[in-house]
Amino acid sequence: MITASIADCMSKEFARIHPDMPVVQAAGKLLEHAMLGGPVTDAEGQLLGWISEQECLQVSIQVAYYNQRVATVRDIMRTEVLTVGLAMEPLLLAQQMLGDKPKSYPVVDGAGKVLGVITRRHLLQMLDRVLPQLSRPN
Repeated sequence: MITASIADCMSKEFARIHPDMPVVQAAGKLLEHAMLGGPVTDAEGQLLGWISEQECLQVSIQVAYYNQRVATVRDIMRTEVLTVGLAMEPLLLAQQMLGDKPKSYPVVDGAGKVLGVITRRHLLQMLDRVLPQLSRPN
């Protein structure tokens, strides 16, 4: 039996990205935290959207090639974001991630405040820790 929770698996260290931040700066924060995407929050930590590495790359290429204006995160962030609550079962989330669902989620409380981020890698790390214990003879 796996007793790990979402709180046990998620990372509380994630890129703090705000809507008025230039996309190039947001990309740097994603790189700094080795994240493929991150939650966009207001000053109080409320979830406003999500920005991905792919979206940052697209804007960065435009800046590099065409010297176009520097976009802000608000210009390109997704505002419809699937989230995970602390009560969700980690194995159920892992199964969702095998399909077409996102591979990275913000973890939010009941009021929509971002508590952390959880990814496939976090769930795989949890399984890597607990599976050897499950296979031991009693």
